[in-house]
Amino acid sequence: MGVENEVKFEVAPRDLQKLAATRLLRRTDGQLPKHKYLVSTYFDTGKFLLRKNGVSLRVRQAGKKRVQTIKTVNDDISFSRGEWEHELQSDEPDLRAARGTALEPLISGKLKRDLKPVFATHVQRTFVPLRPGNSRIEVALDQGHVRAGQNSVSLAEVELELKSGTIADLFKTARLVAELVPAKLALKSKSEHGYDLITEESAQAVHASKIMLEHDSSLAAAFQVIGRSVLRHLAANEPAVMAAEPEGVHQMRVGVRRLRAAISVFSELLHCKQTEQIKRDLKWLAGKLGPVRDLDAFLQGKIESFSRAEPPIAGLAELKSEVIYRRDIAAESAKAAVATARYRLLIFSILEWIEDGIWLKQSRSHGDQKIRPFAAQLFERRIKKARKRAKKVGALDARKRHKLRIAMKKLRYAIYFFESLFSDGASAKPLSRYKDCLKSLQDNLGALNDIAVHQKLLPKLAAGSEGPKPQLVAFAAGAIAGRERSEVEPILNEATKAARKLRRAKKFWT
Repeated sequence: MGVENEVKFEVAPRDLQKLAATRLLRRTDGQLPKHKYLVSTYFDTGKFLLRKNGVSLRVRQAGKKRVQTIKTVNDDISFSRGEWEHELQSDEPDLRAARGTALEPLISGKLKRDLKPVFATHVQRTFVPLRPGNSRIEVALDQGHVRAGQNSVSLAEVELELKSGTIADLFKTARLVAELVPAKLALKSKSEHGYDLITEESAQAVHASKIMLEHDSSLAAAFQVIGRSVLRHLAANEPAVMAAEPEGVHQMRVGVRRLRAAISVFSELLHCKQTEQIKRDLKWLAGKLGPVRDLDAFLQGKIESFSRAEPPIAGLAELKSEVIYRRDIAAESAKAAVATARYRLLIFSILEWIEDGIWLKQSRSHGDQKIRPFAAQLFERRIKKARKRAKKVGALDARKRHKLRIAMKKLRYAIYFFESLFSDGASAKPLSRYKDCLKSLQDNLGALNDIAVHQKLLPKLAAGSEGPKPQLVAFAAGAIAGRERSEVEPILNEATKAARKLRRAKKFWT
């Protein structure tokens, strides 16, 4: 098996031409770049068995040569992937050559019968071999399209593959590309673009995938697995944010929060100036996404629930129009932020930091620790504090309840990072019960926090309305504020019950 280390960008077609002409990407030996026309046909079953199992199978034709390639497809940023190649004599895949590959466990008589071409890519590729430092890097400038039946989507990509040498040289070259043209880190392989074309999923919200850690992983290796997964969750929602899709905004915001939580969990390991800059940029992005999400939650939650109230609330339609207006403005601000060079370079910088950050070059005293005992010690500390805080939930004011909610959310994120280490054997049931208790408490604290946010938001909506009937907006805002205040005590009682159950929940991390 070969391991493919590559960084890939999406660019505009005109920027491919600019990169092809730049002196900074020319070979030092004076040789001209090579050009090839590549047609790659991807195979799967009608129910996409290969895709569901994280495998891609293609047959690539370049002139008279045909090569079968099998790759692993992960739910995180595709930086390193398993790759197996075999030269063919025909256009059909050879499953006998799949022995010893990621495809082998799926091979059966049924697979052989059901396997068929599902889409193809047609690409004009320009190869530019480079030798930065003592490394060999192959830059591929690709322009073409993906076709599935009568549907197609254009492609313009830059791939930088490390043939030999250091990851540091790969990222230095990749940063050069990102600074020469407005290149965006490509999160999807060509095969994923093909599947998107078939399923029409390109602008949908992307949810987090499960994180799988090995019990004997070092802290450094575990953080890299977590970081790649969370970065993919964050950045894969860019199309949905640009389409102002509410769930996409929410998921990108969750991705930002989870990455910040991961930095907190691994703070001793990651301590460096590079990490501090990334934290500042993540805070900036969270600030752009927060107002949209708060208004979406108000629209989809309170406005919708109060629209069914009896008797009807006068002015609710006018208040809804005001919220939608402000939500649209906030969404445009979020879209503008995601379209900036700051965001584009942030996504690339996070990947560079995960794979080749300064923290990796510092002391190995923390990075060589094993992840399972580290996670157990983390849970022991954090849960002890959480239980102590939760004991007094009924007596906390809104500010302290908010702090408790944040602590509980961070605890849930930590469980999300590490639950694969405790999800089997005797730990499985206590883990499941603990997650349920924690979710119940967090949901109630979240509802209380939403009310606190709304109590500040509603007067602003009433005072700042520029609609034709501001008095109706003010009346509806006052009515909702009053009804929400009456909800606090029942929710607080439920939070107290949830906190009691959480304190009694058995340990899952021992």
